[in-house]
Amino acid sequence: MASGTLTVDLEALVQNWRALGALAGTEAGAVVKADAYGLGVGPVSRALAKAGARSFFVATAEEAATLRRELGHGPTIYIFSGHMAGDTDMIGDLSLVPLLNSIDQLQRHLEALPGAPFGVQLDTGMNRLGMEPAEWAALRDLALAQGPSLIMSHLSSADEPQSAMNALQLRVFKDMTDGIDVPRSLAATGGTLLGPDYHFDLVRPGVGLYGGAPYKEALPVAYLELPVVQVRDVEAGESVGYNMGYVARQPRRVATLSAGYADGLIRALSGKAKLYYGQRECALLGRVSMDLITVDITHLPEVPASLTLLGRQQGVDTLATAAGTIGYEILTSLGARYTRRYSGG
Repeated sequence: MASGTLTVDLEALVQNWRALGALAGTEAGAVVKADAYGLGVGPVSRALAKAGARSFFVATAEEAATLRRELGHGPTIYIFSGHMAGDTDMIGDLSLVPLLNSIDQLQRHLEALPGAPFGVQLDTGMNRLGMEPAEWAALRDLALAQGPSLIMSHLSSADEPQSAMNALQLRVFKDMTDGIDVPRSLAATGGTLLGPDYHFDLVRPGVGLYGGAPYKEALPVAYLELPVVQVRDVEAGESVGYNMGYVARQPRRVATLSAGYADGLIRALSGKAKLYYGQRECALLGRVSMDLITVDITHLPEVPASLTLLGRQQGVDTLATAAGTIGYEILTSLGARYTRRYSGG
């Protein structure tokens, strides 16, 4: 086979979800936006629903519609972007729950779908989505009279536990919501790790479900094996790849593997990434190209059929660090050409 194999461990995913829920001591939802962070929203969401997850979060109404087809009716599906113009039919027909972000969205929802469920998103300092304190003060009584199912906000610096922004946002959120008889949510993965003050009635783990930081105890979920297409001997002074990205100082044995930036191996990994044959580390040589990478296998006792890019030897965040990015980008960049396999769950 000339394509890599992406294996998703659904049992590890479920264990990560359960562990974060147990840590919070409250309901744990699941963020499955961006095709479940690149790992497949169908298998991922079904495994979580089977394990007991009842609240799911996505970015857009289109993602919510796809998720509803996978889960059927029953689980609650929240839409972070709220009720956008043109979303009304999907929201109403599929019983989706928009998290309303502005007076315009509140008006649109109440006029177009009177009596339909909704939540409210508040801006507590991130200045991205949500109603600001003054706007919320003006709309609060109207919104509460309609019975929202959830009031939430989002932390900007939860992956930095010592940041003063966390305590500031917590204080603002409590000022905006204390005394309200509506379920509240402030914490995603990072917020869940900040402690009970941040947990409220529901936590919304995302990247931690998939094995990513800042959840250091997360079990690895994504495993990526890349097949060796060809092996050649490179003499001292010869170059490998585009624009002579690597020049051999001594004879090397070089394997060409089937994967490139079209498969989510971002070009920033060029000359920096490590792959593994068992526990033996192999360096990526030269540039990542569209479909191929070249790897030094001089020190291996045999020619491997494949090498591991993601696995127990190296998780998404270690690979991301090599590229100067974060695990989110590695996961959500994983391409469609891989043979995808799902285990457990």
